[in-house]
Amino acid sequence: MTRGFSRLRVPVAIAVAAAALCGALLRAAEVPTIHLAVRPQAETKDILAASDFHVRVNGAEAPVLNEKTPRDGQMILVVLDLAEDIANAQAAKDALVDEVAKLPASVLVALIRAQDGPVVLVDPTADRAAIANAIQASPVTGKAGLLDSLSSVEALASSISKASHARVAILYITDSSAGNYREDFANPVINSSDSHDLSRRFPEALIGEKIDRMEQEIAAREVPLFIVHLRYSTSTLNAAYQSGLKRLAEETAGWSAFCASTAEIPDAIRQSFSAISSQYLLTVGLPGPTPSAVRIQVDTRSKDESYGDVVYRPRLLLR
Repeated sequence: MTRGFSRLRVPVAIAVAAAALCGALLRAAEVPTIHLAVRPQAETKDILAASDFHVRVNGAEAPVLNEKTPRDGQMILVVLDLAEDIANAQAAKDALVDEVAKLPASVLVALIRAQDGPVVLVDPTADRAAIANAIQASPVTGKAGLLDSLSSVEALASSISKASHARVAILYITDSSAGNYREDFANPVINSSDSHDLSRRFPEALIGEKIDRMEQEIAAREVPLFIVHLRYSTSTLNAAYQSGLKRLAEETAGWSAFCASTAEIPDAIRQSFSAISSQYLLTVGLPGPTPSAVRIQVDTRSKDESYGDVVYRPRLLLR
């Protein structure tokens, strides 16, 4: 973990937020809890109360002990993984600056660069100019860094969420291709003594194995992952890679978009911020003894049928 990440662990803003929020959670401290990021599937201005959510954990009713709504503060970790197309990267930077400028003052934004190990460019701040300047100054160079940085970024975001009990989200802006990683996913090691080795016919198996391992890692994290990929590719290897990224986002109750052209980038980034801003954070009591893993179901009791379904993570590993 980089020096920048050490600085990010306990910034003043997090400490202040944690102190302000702890009192509301004291009544929940008597039972083991989990934190669930939940958001409406469609855009809506309606705000649900904690009593509107119906949560089941491993099939049993689970009480919602506390709720943070889209009207509460939030922290967004924006991670730049830009190494390939300068035109797409600039379109993404411009759109990012525009969307960050629209955020309410209660939303803190941190900026991280994924290449060569995650590096913090700007600690969490409400200073939109500082974020905008750092976004525009970030270079477009190096190797793809999403898969190599995700575990560290998720761990960091989860530690912030646990310390502050605040809404936290991760947003990756990436143009990564499977062929641009330091690890050579295009050439899996083939067992020459086994003529039936599937690596001969399915070279995308290596990227699939990498995604499977990452999916297990982030199954123990509570923070949703949002991904905007700037360059959709139809090659077999990249199709497997992009499908894996989509799966990782869905595993955490996040969202992903894959842009087929530069013109699609601004709207994809707008949609990502809309989804992030609509996030609720539910503190849920665990019924019975604390298990090693839980299966989760969430629906709403809202009388407004137009609210629609909610997006939530289907499982959580408890470590």
